[in-house]
Amino acid sequence: MNEITQLAAELGRRLQVLNTHVTTAESCTGGGIAEAITRIPGSSAWFEAGYVTYSNRQKTQQLGVPEVLFTSVGAVSREVVEAMVRGAQGKSRARYAVAVSGVAGPDGGSPQKPVGTVWLAWGVGEAVTAECRHFAGNRDEVRRQTVKAALEGLLQHAAAEISKQG
Repeated sequence: MNEITQLAAELGRRLQVLNTHVTTAESCTGGGIAEAITRIPGSSAWFEAGYVTYSNRQKTQQLGVPEVLFTSVGAVSREVVEAMVRGAQGKSRARYAVAVSGVAGPDGGSPQKPVGTVWLAWGVGEAVTAECRHFAGNRDEVRRQTVKAALEGLLQHAAAEISKQG
């Protein structure tokens, strides 16, 4: 079992302990996070939905991301991934969510947002956290590292919630 599959399996165990569901809102990973999750037998018990919103138009149409954000801060930004998380949670009613938007390459980078720049956001109920990561490598490597980071973040949030329950 590869590392990403192990992370997804552990996420499933933790979400089942919490009796809750997760949803994904993906751009640069093209559904890779949802694919990793649904690789796990029984994931229908804890995976609600996955939204692949590659274009800005679909981020707005499917997830309610305000169009003004694309011109003011760009698709690869904290504001957009936070809006994607909120939209995915609202549409799916899942307590947990992760959203990603980034520049996987080989093209599309800029001096401000070079190839490998990825914003990730996690939602747990009302709380949202986000961070910008810079991954090295080719397109496939950036996407794989993004999927891994997304799952690791979900695991950290689930572990924190389990520890609060004692």
